[in-house]
Amino acid sequence: MSDAIEEVTHEATHEAAHSNNRNSKLIGLLISVLALFLAVSEMLGKSAQTHALGLTIEASDTWNFFQAKTIRQTVLRTNIEGLKVQADAGKPEVEKQLSTWQATVDRWESEPSTNEGRKELMKKAKDIEAKRDGFLEQYHAYEFASLLIQLGIVLSSVTLLTSVMWFSAGSIGLGLGGLAVLVGAYTKAHFLMALLH
Repeated sequence: MSDAIEEVTHEATHEAAHSNNRNSKLIGLLISVLALFLAVSEMLGKSAQTHALGLTIEASDTWNFFQAKTIRQTVLRTNIEGLKVQADAGKPEVEKQLSTWQATVDRWESEPSTNEGRKELMKKAKDIEAKRDGFLEQYHAYEFASLLIQLGIVLSSVTLLTSVMWFSAGSIGLGLGGLAVLVGAYTKAHFLMALLH
């Protein structure tokens, strides 16, 4: 939560607590509830962001492994072609070496037993990126929820300062909107993610 919002929240709730005005106490309570939802939204947002960063690193590692396999495969294919050109293709030891190298090239292309072939690595990297993108969408939704809740807190504080109660209606509306986005992000509601995307 930003320092300015914390300061306004603290002053407004302090004023409401010492006020004899019933409305001021209700607004102070509203600010406290909104601050609670803001803290939850910020915590969940940071968690989603941390997961996304971890998955970005994991995807990068997987793509690096994929590239290393590709380079090794390319070098071995080049050796195969060079040996075919330079040597007598009919010699048994040459044929055996060519066969061994070709089997290795094929294994590097697809190795379901270890999931470390190029095809398996590509699928794994894409799956990790899809999970990462989901966490990033969640993170952005939490940020939007935090914004709405912060604006609700500001309007509640304005209500306390001006005694104009219609600001509190806006505060409640923004708070409920922020809470709806918060819940939607937590449950990964597809309609919400599509709307915010």
